[in-house]
Amino acid sequence: MVLFVTGTDTGVGKTVVGCGLVLGFKRLGKRVGILKPAESGCGDSLMPADGLFLLRCAGSGQAVENAVPYRYSLPLAPAVAADEEGREPMDPCKIALSLNLLAENYDTVIVEGAGGLLVPMNGEFTCGDLARLLNTPLVVVARPDLGTINHTMLTVRVAQAMGIEVKAVIMNRYSPVQGGVEQRSNPRVIGDMLHGVPVYTVPPFSGLSVEEGRLGELGEYPWEEMVEALL
Repeated sequence: MVLFVTGTDTGVGKTVVGCGLVLGFKRLGKRVGILKPAESGCGDSLMPADGLFLLRCAGSGQAVENAVPYRYSLPLAPAVAADEEGREPMDPCKIALSLNLLAENYDTVIVEGAGGLLVPMNGEFTCGDLARLLNTPLVVVARPDLGTINHTMLTVRVAQAMGIEVKAVIMNRYSPVQGGVEQRSNPRVIGDMLHGVPVYTVPPFSGLSVEEGRLGELGEYPWEEMVEALL
């Protein structure tokens, strides 16, 4: 199985949810491969924090170069970062080949996009175009608070208009007690508007740090229950 994790925006927690899905599949006895086609904001070292965190969760020994083939220093859309830095832009055909090879060697592959669906990966070729090329269903990661209805519905409808299956929406850092009525109501409203696409929620996780490679409570959450529902 291959799942493409996208977001309604940057910073919504794609890597956190992606790691959770990895853990869920592992607990079901699956070997999990990682593919983050392009990661920007890696700094001068070009070490991909998100990609490394996903690899740590997978624990498969997969090489960084194999999991994150395109890395950029500046925190910009991959196409923009490649242009600004004079680096090679992402080649969609190479990414498709990489996914095929991973799918041959792993039971499950988690692909993490960059930003949202309309972020340019190479020229006008977007993250959504890549998901469509790879023919992978989407898991959409959303934030829980005010404004997420619009952002989530826009993302899902763009995906559906492109002919991409949306497997689920996962609302990250959901805290209905602290977040108030908008957080309590958003999953229900979005679920009603999506007409059959399931909406899941996951809480904030203490002790979690993607940059420092710490799972914290993320590693204790029952992700396998959500994964079983997605299968």
